[in-house]
Amino acid sequence: MKALILVGGFGTRLRPLTLSVPKPLVEFANKPMILHQIEALKAVGVTEVVLAINYQPEVMLNFLKEFEAKLGITITCSQETEPLGTAGPLALARDKLIDGSGEPFFVLNSDVISEYPFKEMIEFHKCHGGEASIMVTKVDEPSKYGVVVMEESTGQVDKFVEKPKLFVGNKINAGIYLLNPSVLDRIELRPTSIEKEVFPKIAAEKKLYAMVLPGFWMDIGQPRDYITGLRLYLDSLRKKASTKLAAGPHIVGNVLVHESAKIGEGCLIGPDVAIGPGCVVESGVRLSRCTMMRGVRVKKHACISSSIIGWHSTVGQWARVENMTILGEDVHVCDEIYSNGGVVLPHKEIKSSILKPEIVM
Repeated sequence: MKALILVGGFGTRLRPLTLSVPKPLVEFANKPMILHQIEALKAVGVTEVVLAINYQPEVMLNFLKEFEAKLGITITCSQETEPLGTAGPLALARDKLIDGSGEPFFVLNSDVISEYPFKEMIEFHKCHGGEASIMVTKVDEPSKYGVVVMEESTGQVDKFVEKPKLFVGNKINAGIYLLNPSVLDRIELRPTSIEKEVFPKIAAEKKLYAMVLPGFWMDIGQPRDYITGLRLYLDSLRKKASTKLAAGPHIVGNVLVHESAKIGEGCLIGPDVAIGPGCVVESGVRLSRCTMMRGVRVKKHACISSSIIGWHSTVGQWARVENMTILGEDVHVCDEIYSNGGVVLPHKEIKSSILKPEIVM
């Protein structure tokens, strides 16, 4: 089987992290975002993954080379010279996706994190015999999204309603599809949307089916959702009784600590924290709802909450970092500094407090 991952553009919503690496390589729970997907695809027998990309393909491929060998899976790129939307990339990668076997292929949005029930999706697709399957997820506020209206018992999709004013349903497109090769005949090589142009036509012919995603789902393409996604992901690890989660008197709730990280005396860590490789957390530090990327140092008695600390950054003694502060790579927050929602570009030193959310160039 094959899969196409829609990687797309510049990852502007996750800046300043994406100023250092392409968005799919930004770590989420101590593993590059895209690797969560590739590993799950490999587990259901996918042998080739095509990345649809229009930005820095060589950086992506060089990075993923080591995982190709480790996972025993082929990873190739299909490069757009102009942004082609969500359907155009499928037409561009057509020759890479069609192998004459007639097997369906997966299409994934690279920002989506979930439990990836691909096995169940393959079963579902075989059972209904339609042309395309999409995953949908239930949301509390459907008016913010495009809603999928479907027949509950069979999953057959009736129509799509974009940002409905009146309640028509609470299921939205989760950005995970399983498509027969014939879908490619419906897509022209031009900038086009799979959600707005391709799927409605398949639905009109009663050949589109939706499966409700079990478990959690999050689009982690922006900082607030990244932090929420981390909570949901760690929660799901806990339910699977994972031995990966940290334990001890200094841990509260779900915490992921890389084996090479060092944690000092008298810290209180959690809930919903990920500490990356080579991090050093000195004594008396308080961490909650945050991520430390590789090589971060947090000095004594600092307090960090609801924030993302980029690679090789330092947070000084008695500093307080909170409210969606995002530090890019190699940022140094001096001792006793307060950051309230500061978004700091790479290679900066912060010598005075950031009292309200702002971008520090």
